[in-house]
Amino acid sequence: MEELRALAAVEPDPRLAGYLAKVRRAAYTVTDADVRALKEAGVTEDEIFEQTVAAAVSEGLRRWDAAERVIG
Repeated sequence: MEELRALAAVEPDPRLAGYLAKVRRAAYTVTDADVRALKEAGVTEDEIFEQTVAAAVSEGLRRWDAAERVIG
């Protein structure tokens, strides 16, 4: 689990900040237009994919930790 946390703790490209916040908060609202805007800003598809996965895993682990604290 700690290895997964370390892999998810990648420092994001500042150009992806708003997009990654959206992924963490409400991933279901991400659209093709969001991805297209990143690509037009010069972010590669590989970067978008890797940062999206890292943000999703990181948020999932954060929620897991919160649930463990509540459950005990």
